[in-house]
Parts: sequence; C-alpha cells; structure tokens
Amino acid sequence: MTYPEPVNLEQESGDLAPGSRNFGPESSDPVLRAGDEEMMRLALAAARKAAEHDDVPIGAVIARDGIPLAMAGNRREADRDPTAHAELIAIRAAASELGGWRLPETTLFVTLEPCAMCAGAIVLARIPRVVFGATDPKAGAAGSIMNVLDDPALNHRPEVESGLMAEECGNLLREFFSARR
Repeated sequence: MTYPEPVNLEQESGDLAPGSRNFGPESSDPVLRAGDEEMMRLALAAARKAAEHDDVPIGAVIARDGIPLAMAGNRREADRDPTAHAELIAIRAAASELGGWRLPETTLFVTLEPCAMCAGAIVLARIPRVVFGATDPKAGAAGSIMNVLDDPALNHRPEVESGLMAEECGNLLREFFSARR
C-alpha cells in the first residue's frame, strides 16, 4: 500500500461565517505517543485527497506499533455510498490486512470526531484506541452529542484522545464548506 507524503499544513485563523459549523479545537491536550502526529498528518493527507473529488475532507489512518495498516478519505460522493466514511473504509482495509474482523493493538486516527455509525463500527472492530482532531458539535459520537465510545452498555470501550492537531483538522473542514457557500 502506498501512502502520500505527510503534509506540512499552514495554520489559519479567522472568524467563522454565520451559520458555519464550528469544528473546534476546544479539547484538552491529548496524551501523545510517539508517531501520533505523523499518523494524523497522514490522515490529513487522506482528507485533502477526499476533497479533490468533492467529498467532505475527512481522513482516517489505522496504525499498529506506529506503522500504518490502512488509510482512507471519505468517498460518499465518489462512490455514491452513504456509508463510505473514511473510518469505515479504513476499518475494512485494516481488517483485510490483519486477516480478521478484530483489530487488536491498533489505533484509529481520524481528522473529525466519529459519527454514531463510525463509532459503532469502532466498537465492533474492538479498536483499542481512537485519536481524533476536531470535535463535531452536530454529529460527534465520541463526546459531543453522544458518547458511543464510552457507553457502559457496550462490550468494548476504547481509549479516546481528542484534539490532536485540532486546529489544522478544523481549518480544512471550514475552508471546504466556506468555498461552497
């Protein structure tokens, strides 16, 4: 599998347009591990690729021991598939790579807080750690509007770190939606 080079992202600031979504960096500092930023940069590169075919720029990487196993960007528009979220595509690819539906000893890096569908898939795949960039106050299911990843009724609850490179992740989304208004 070939991965794009990590992207050196410019940090931008500015006021949000009225009615725009606030993909915020309003998270505590994540507990970083060696290689986390590199993996998030790969996720950002996948997100930028998604934007090239008019998909919302969200990217995901699944890594094990600091080595990427799978990388994907959103493909809902490209595939005309409502389930083609970056996380689900990456989970499928990592499961294929590892030869099973459980993804032990892996970390999912994603540029935006997972939605309920993706959070459910994360639980079902038994991914032990999730690191995301920007929060999603309208659809986030890792603490923003609900917390599927920490629901005691479920049989798996991954460790979750939020806010890694949140400003860069949020800016990418804001720029995408701003260009379409």
